[in-house]
Amino acid sequence: MEHLRLAEGEYRFARIVWENEPLPSGKLVELSQKELGWKKSTTYTVLKKLVERGILRNENAVVTAAVPQEDILREESRAVVDRAFEGSLPSFLAHFMGGKTISNAEADELKALIDRFREEDSHA
Repeated sequence: MEHLRLAEGEYRFARIVWENEPLPSGKLVELSQKELGWKKSTTYTVLKKLVERGILRNENAVVTAAVPQEDILREESRAVVDRAFEGSLPSFLAHFMGGKTISNAEADELKALIDRFREEDSHA
């Protein structure tokens, strides 16, 4: 789903929409100037691009998300693991942790996540 991959500036722009939708386009221009330092023309150029890619909608000068933020984050996360760690989640986690320690509560939460997504053992 390459179309869900966003450049850094596109992601920051889309985040403004996710956090404020539905968002009148004039207000989006104001927020983009305030938070990103963008001019009106830049805002509308990026908006047009993300609408064409199906990430955002701009109907009657009101901007909303066509794709939830969670979908973008999932795709970006998978792309990092695939590209930098050859798809190895354990390798990613080992590098991410980099010697850090975690609390027992965090360890329990991670274990619960792993258990929830674990493939069923066909030999059981």
